[in-house]
Amino acid sequence: MLIKTKAIVFSALKYGDADLIVKCFTEQSGLKTYLLRGVLKSKKGKIKASLFQPLTQVELEANHKDKGTLEYMREAKLLVPYQSLHTDVLKSTVVMFLAEVLRNSVKEEEANKQLFKFLENSLRWFDTHEKAANFHLLFLVELTRFLGFYPDEPQGDESVFNLIDGTFQDRKTNADCISDENVALLKLFLGTNFEGLSAIKLTQTYRSGFLQMMLNYYEIHLQGFHKPKSLSVLNELYS
Repeated sequence: MLIKTKAIVFSALKYGDADLIVKCFTEQSGLKTYLLRGVLKSKKGKIKASLFQPLTQVELEANHKDKGTLEYMREAKLLVPYQSLHTDVLKSTVVMFLAEVLRNSVKEEEANKQLFKFLENSLRWFDTHEKAANFHLLFLVELTRFLGFYPDEPQGDESVFNLIDGTFQDRKTNADCISDENVALLKLFLGTNFEGLSAIKLTQTYRSGFLQMMLNYYEIHLQGFHKPKSLSVLNELYS
């Protein structure tokens, strides 16, 4: 089926001397993987290798067989020219980290337009705001809405968060309950949006601790999820 759709690049892997295997989350068809033959050597083709940096937003025309195999991409063009995501060192590291998280967590080969809208809007916001040191933390919290394990809203002054049930509690009921500063931070992030991030001031220790807690939460709820290899680079830059 020939289709034209918006897409967000999750990864691009060199294959052989001149080919790329590109994984994209498309608005119309969910997660798709494409084999782009000769794209690394072609200078006159309709598809440029430079389009496939992590989390780039593109518009593509492709022939989808929908059989779980590599798909064929006919054309691709840049949809959103980022101002800073691939040039600012800190932002590009966050982008690399989030792209890895998305590759590990988004598996559906069907349209999820709400998830797609969240991704395109949040990335545009990140690209145009300078004071966004906690962007990746709120992004991870909000992404759980679309993955099926968004935390239940706190009802009062509960001091414990159950990582298995995704609920706030008054006491620990299993080994995967936390009762440290991350409980208060999670409540704080649940009560804000990207525009409100500038009001949240965190030390590197708190930021790193909350990130580790969220990744543990993902590991519990997503089979096969593993901590991104880029996590160490991200922590180093924020230190």
